[in-house]
Amino acid sequence: MKVVLVDDTHINLVLMSRLVDKLKDVSTISFQSAHEALAWCNAHPYDLLIVDYMMPDMNGLELIARLQAPPDQRPPVLMVTASVDVDVRHRALENGASDFLIKPIDKVEFLARTRNMLALRSATLGLQHRATWLAEEVAKATAELRAREQETIMLLCRASEYRDPETGAHIQRMAHYSRLIAEQLGLPEEQQQDVLNAAPMHDIGKVGTPDHILLKPGRLDPDEMAIMRQHAAIGYNILKDCQARMLQLAAEIALTHHERYDGAGYPRGLAGEDIPLVGRIVAVADVFDALTSVRPYKRAWSMEDARQHLLDNCGGHFDPRCVDALLQRWDDVQAIRARFRDEPGAATDHG
Repeated sequence: MKVVLVDDTHINLVLMSRLVDKLKDVSTISFQSAHEALAWCNAHPYDLLIVDYMMPDMNGLELIARLQAPPDQRPPVLMVTASVDVDVRHRALENGASDFLIKPIDKVEFLARTRNMLALRSATLGLQHRATWLAEEVAKATAELRAREQETIMLLCRASEYRDPETGAHIQRMAHYSRLIAEQLGLPEEQQQDVLNAAPMHDIGKVGTPDHILLKPGRLDPDEMAIMRQHAAIGYNILKDCQARMLQLAAEIALTHHERYDGAGYPRGLAGEDIPLVGRIVAVADVFDALTSVRPYKRAWSMEDARQHLLDNCGGHFDPRCVDALLQRWDDVQAIRARFRDEPGAATDHG
């Protein structure tokens, strides 16, 4: 451990240094200049500061008052003083002194107090290291849990792909569009990541849709569309009992991403801000990408035509804030579109 000695009298430094040398695994560094000592302490780690009170230019009180670390975060301070003035002691304590020694120094008392201060420092460091270790272990466990949640999501999405030929590129694009909207709306980083990870499960309920409807190569009739629309509630029922936060969010998205801002959506006919924000976000991202993608019953719209569709349906189908958030990031939208391209020949979806 490192002990810093500060005294304007050389012989006092020599005496204290030799006493400290008797302690095991302890080294000293000495300063006759309080200014030099202050600069060194503010730039280097140490475990105990033993400082004389009465020194020219800067006394011990001023020195510890100018230490950069807050009193509750710095190593202990042992002040040596010839004064028994109570006011001096009070001010020293206020500035962060841990204990006192009265001159002339008694060797036994000096070693005992130094040993006690170093033991205090050692215990404090041990607690700090323990707290750091615990924080790291919690972070590892949380990361592992999130990885398992994400793995579960990807497996469920992969399972649904065997029944719904909706392209993986569409899922990637709409998920990244969703995160873009969440970011532009000012959601915290953690929530943005949750939206990115949960959005791909928006249509997981299509695993419960009959093949003759799901795979029909043309538009659905009204009866078929009614059955298709059940996928929102089916997806919610699949996910709703999961305890993982990510899957709870995915359940909410599955249930609400086909609601409309004007109340004309499904399955519950919610309107405005009664629709959860994540549902409103994914509604914009999903429809925008569906419009710009090839489907068996339509050609892909241009990016500009899809952009105009969002504007034309603000306050009707879509939350105006979510539309504005996406369009404010138009360069990023185009970058996402270019990054996740459909495989040649991919076309589907009646959602």
